[in-house]
Amino acid sequence: MRIIPAIDIIDGKCVRLSKGDYNTKKIYNEHPIEIAKAYEDHGIEHLHLVDLDGAKASHIVNHKVLEDIATKTNLKIDFGGGLKTDEDLRIAFDSGAGQITGGSIAVKKPEIFKNWLSKFGADKIILGADANNEKIAISGWLEESDEELIPFVANYIKEGVSYVICTDIAKDGMLQGPSFDLYKKMLAQLPNVKLIASGGISTFDELPKLAELGCEGTIIGKAIYENKISLKQLENYIINAN
Repeated sequence: MRIIPAIDIIDGKCVRLSKGDYNTKKIYNEHPIEIAKAYEDHGIEHLHLVDLDGAKASHIVNHKVLEDIATKTNLKIDFGGGLKTDEDLRIAFDSGAGQITGGSIAVKKPEIFKNWLSKFGADKIILGADANNEKIAISGWLEESDEELIPFVANYIKEGVSYVICTDIAKDGMLQGPSFDLYKKMLAQLPNVKLIASGGISTFDELPKLAELGCEGTIIGKAIYENKISLKQLENYIINAN
């Protein structure tokens, strides 16, 4: 299972929110590149970079942070937050993203998202399926849609999606453990999905459990910043997994 630390950006700074609420913003570092380099120094190869300003503005905002990390590290970066147009994607890929994550766009403008899938391929385009009570949430989690999570993902798998990041919003940033039951249910009903678990990771012991369920990757955010999981533990996990 891939270990994918998250860096969330507001005003070019490294922050975390609780349950996606911008009013709960906590700044952890003014310089995201320092965090990214620390990850790389501990053998981590992947990074989930979220442009929270972009999610609010509905277009890419923090591409300079992306470019900075992409040029100064070898991390494989997936980038999300506010990507709405082909131009947003061009900027993201030109700035060094290896993959992009589309969430709201896949709900509100499915034709655009499907076009990206055919244009760039399933290895480059990740479906962001963020859910509250198994309903898809959109617009930086500020809105809940009528889309049911599992049928929504299943429809996109038919369209060629392979990577899916699923965040249970109720768990995100709360350090109370991930949604094991939800991921188990998804993997049972969607056997071909490369499921990336996100939200609520709070202890190192949860990682082997997610791997056992069949998750392809897991995104870890606040647990690292709050020293609930150490980079050394993650380094050892990666070494032992290989």
